[in-house]
Amino acid sequence: MKVYETNDIRNVAMIGHGNSGKTSLTAGLLFTTGATNRLLRVDEGNTITDFDDEEIHRKITISTGVAVAEWNKKKINLLDTPGFNIFINDTKASLVAADGAFVLVDGVAGVEVQTEKVWSFSEEFKLPRAIVINKLDRERSSFERALESVQSVFGRTAIPIHLPIGAEKDFIGIVDLIRMKAYTYTRDANGKGVESDIPASMAEAAKAAHEALVEMVAEGNDALLEEFFAEGTLPVEHIIDGLRDAVRQLRMFPVLCASGLHNVGSDLILNFACENMPDPSERGPWTGMLNGKETERPVKDSGPVSAFVFKTIADPFAGRVSYFRVVSGVLKNDVNLVNARNGGAERLAHIGTLAGKTMNPIPELHAGDIGAVAKLKDTLTGDTLGDKSSQIVYPAVKIPEPSIAYAIAAKTRNDEDRMGNAIHKILEEDTALRFYRDPQTKDFLLAGSGQQHVEIIVSRLKKRYSVDVELHAPKIPYRETVRGLADVQGRHKKQTGGHGQFGDCWIKLSPLPRGGGFEFGNEVFGGAIPRNFIPAIEKGIVETASKGFLAGFPVVDFRVVVYDGSYHDVDSSEMSFKLAARKAFKAAMEAAKPALLEPVMNVEIQAPVEFAGDLMGDMNGRRGRISGMDTKGGTQIIKAHVPMSEMLNYQNDLISMTQGRASFHMEFDHYDFVPGLQADKIVAAARAAKTGEEEEEE
Repeated sequence: MKVYETNDIRNVAMIGHGNSGKTSLTAGLLFTTGATNRLLRVDEGNTITDFDDEEIHRKITISTGVAVAEWNKKKINLLDTPGFNIFINDTKASLVAADGAFVLVDGVAGVEVQTEKVWSFSEEFKLPRAIVINKLDRERSSFERALESVQSVFGRTAIPIHLPIGAEKDFIGIVDLIRMKAYTYTRDANGKGVESDIPASMAEAAKAAHEALVEMVAEGNDALLEEFFAEGTLPVEHIIDGLRDAVRQLRMFPVLCASGLHNVGSDLILNFACENMPDPSERGPWTGMLNGKETERPVKDSGPVSAFVFKTIADPFAGRVSYFRVVSGVLKNDVNLVNARNGGAERLAHIGTLAGKTMNPIPELHAGDIGAVAKLKDTLTGDTLGDKSSQIVYPAVKIPEPSIAYAIAAKTRNDEDRMGNAIHKILEEDTALRFYRDPQTKDFLLAGSGQQHVEIIVSRLKKRYSVDVELHAPKIPYRETVRGLADVQGRHKKQTGGHGQFGDCWIKLSPLPRGGGFEFGNEVFGGAIPRNFIPAIEKGIVETASKGFLAGFPVVDFRVVVYDGSYHDVDSSEMSFKLAARKAFKAAMEAAKPALLEPVMNVEIQAPVEFAGDLMGDMNGRRGRISGMDTKGGTQIIKAHVPMSEMLNYQNDLISMTQGRASFHMEFDHYDFVPGLQADKIVAAARAAKTGEEEEEE
């Protein structure tokens, strides 16, 4: 692989809704540039960027793949990203390495929910972008309808620079509205069009579209606007220059045409990337922390070496593979760098450029380039590697917390021994996952962006690491509390041979606000209970509260004050008062109107507007309370507070209700009282389970 200078590098992400054809178009671009010797297909499972077993099996992109295309003396690093909502966090994490993006839109479906989501990611990173209306060879595809959808959501600055020649199965070419030339393609050929004049049947439409494009290019540039008013048009070279500036300044979002499946328009897309997408230095400096101060680091070869690790792959054979972007300096093979997070030294042996899972060795990478290296010791996604003398730290991309968790258990003892290490390796690769133990239920929980996400991890555990596990819905961490007051006595007296046991205490129990936890007060006067026995009373109450009263769930948000009692000079002990406190607490719970609390989640749903009514009705049926609504383009955002117990299977239900076009995110918000009917069922089930366990022990 040739070494490229910064100004000859383009880092371009392929983003869009799932099934918009990102991987197929990437395969077409690679074939057109000669990176592959034939047009690879998703349905055949042999594309460069979808190389994981699960991606091949499911025919969807799960994790961002990177491949290099060389075109017109430029190096284009293509990042093929996921488009389905449960894997969309990987897209966001990878966009930090990009300098531009092609937003793919299905020629049949138009703009979809995840199209808007990845667009918002691009806005967050201030990425120049163009829109590619893909799959124009599909039945029922329509460039006009898709363009109308694009402009209704993204505005009039999304303007065509292409028009399709033919429609559906007769889509055979493209009109270039900048140069006013037509390009026709032989299906499944090398993606290079044959130039010709615009067909007579399209001349009028092409002229009108050209004039609209020229007017839009001139709009944001005073010099071009003056020329446009004077001449009524602009020469081709001024259109090209004006378009390039408008794209890089985020004033225009050109709309292109393509068919990734039959490789129509690949050469024009590659030309656009080379001419209009910025090189890494043109995006401006990266900002990081250096010696405790915010510092800007220009993307130049002349600076100290620094690289940002934006992705990690856990390869069972090659070990940990780190994808990085060189931010500054020239990164040479076998260089020694320092991880700014932990201060550890890392030797980058055998750096390479990427072609999916294949790493092609390269002697050096210049500022702005993307590469990979295997077997770094302690470097993870989001880490910064740099020169020892200048350890700048670039901020990691913030990923939303997982929306759903499942209890995970090994099937055999052998699996149990290997499970922790295998999951740890997968966690290094997937920053959207969490693995932890619930302190109350004692379950090990694996949390991800959705049910399918977690199921894929389970499949990987088996295929990669030979670890068999089972998934279960997690136990709901209910809690108990009190609504009323109680003033009771706890008395423990036991006489056996020798010393007996005697403890006697009076306590007052009262509720605290939600989140109040537990408070203990001592108001004993006159030595009714010696001071050294007070901690034993507190301990007895804490231990008993942890085991619950109604259904075995911890008691929370209450205050206990011990205010009187009695003792025996010989028979009283810490254990006696601890047992007395237990009896007092149980008596107090019985008198203080015990109640059950359930975790309530803060839920945010994003879905097409047409599903809003059904989704709100469903939320009400789940005992949810709508807390807010907002509309962005064609997307309805619904916010609600919903009991956790009602959300365990929501992912599948949401897919069914919206044909997979919606996504949701949830996080814990607060605890609230369980309604009486549901509480009775939960208490009955918990007591039945406890009785069953006791019978098994006997």
